[in-house]
Amino acid sequence: MSSPLQERWKRWQHRLLQSLLLYHGRDDHATVRVLLLACIGTVGMPLYYVIWQHFFPQEYESLPLRMLGILLCTVGLFARQFSRQMLNLYLLVTLSYIFPFFFTLMFLMNHASGVWSESLLIGLVVLFHFDTGLALRAYAIGTLLACAVAAALGEGELLLSRQVLQQVPIHWFTMAVLSVAKISRHVLAQEKLAGMGAGLATVAHELRTPLTSVDANVRGLLRMLSDAQMQSKDDRLSIMDALARIQFEVRHMNHMIDLFLLSATAVRQNLHPVETVSMESVVEAVLKRYPFATQRQQKMVRLELRRNFHFAGQSELAVVVLLNLMRNALRAVQRAGKGRVRIVIDGAHQPPRLLFIDTGCGIAAQNMSLIFRRFYSHPPHNGAGIGLALCQEIMEAWRAHIRCVSRESAYAIFILEFPAR
Repeated sequence: MSSPLQERWKRWQHRLLQSLLLYHGRDDHATVRVLLLACIGTVGMPLYYVIWQHFFPQEYESLPLRMLGILLCTVGLFARQFSRQMLNLYLLVTLSYIFPFFFTLMFLMNHASGVWSESLLIGLVVLFHFDTGLALRAYAIGTLLACAVAAALGEGELLLSRQVLQQVPIHWFTMAVLSVAKISRHVLAQEKLAGMGAGLATVAHELRTPLTSVDANVRGLLRMLSDAQMQSKDDRLSIMDALARIQFEVRHMNHMIDLFLLSATAVRQNLHPVETVSMESVVEAVLKRYPFATQRQQKMVRLELRRNFHFAGQSELAVVVLLNLMRNALRAVQRAGKGRVRIVIDGAHQPPRLLFIDTGCGIAAQNMSLIFRRFYSHPPHNGAGIGLALCQEIMEAWRAHIRCVSRESAYAIFILEFPAR
């Protein structure tokens, strides 16, 4: 497919996806499915009548049965005006008629031909994309009615024939697989909701502390400002100190929001390299953006440039990786109550590498195999456990590697190695 055709195809896919998303935004899920089913049936019923009647004639075809199917599908085009009870009744009647009844009857009346064997199987696949309970009721009602009508039309003996009975295990297996798949999708949706809950809990935990500090400082300032005797030098110094703390906490919250947004964007976007990135520039950007609590904390971090190097990646994602490593390193130093952080850019090494070294609390040997596992964090309240997992995912997309060497209560060294250029 040529490039212009590919672009047109992608644009058409994008427009179709956006239109479906708009449907989901305006209507509930069941209504959307009814509308799609009605559109497909209104076009498909007459189209396949022409195909099976004139282009690839079948032994048995029925225009009245198709007309009834078209009528039912046309009614579904007005699903937005249905009440919930009416929508459920419409779904049961229409699904029972089209997929089990019509497809099964045509399968039987055409003596289990290959065309209608495959058509019936596809119909069951579509049917079981709806609610499983609804699909089972529709299947039982439609299949029994189709068998009764086929027997009334003189095809009763065919019902127990080999070519019909051998299709039953295939149909039941298909129905079972689709039902299990829907359960798996439901479990996945619950896991996504749980992940969202963990992420929101992390945001709340990270922002509540600085917000409490801001509130306390503001209340202190209000008390001091209400005091008519607050003209002393000590009072002015206290006010300046409180304002500085408020400024820091606001910078810290902005940093956390930036980090959460960058991480969320990284999860959704294409991680593969799109540009050549300077490691020195990325590290300098991180050092400028990180909201150090104090000048003392800032002085704990030292950059050692042995030789700069360039790598294939994405600048913003590289910032995400290093911000996560910086945050973890400073937390380790804080928990230990001692230590420093060194960032070593070593382009002369083969392969080129970045070392992130902290002499804080280190990592216990039993936890080393778990630190890159998604949703693992230690201590358990120390975030949602997505930072290092995301770092590893980004590095792997760049054909780079990240690993850790550590000794508990002594140090942790994160080694980021990049392909030689």
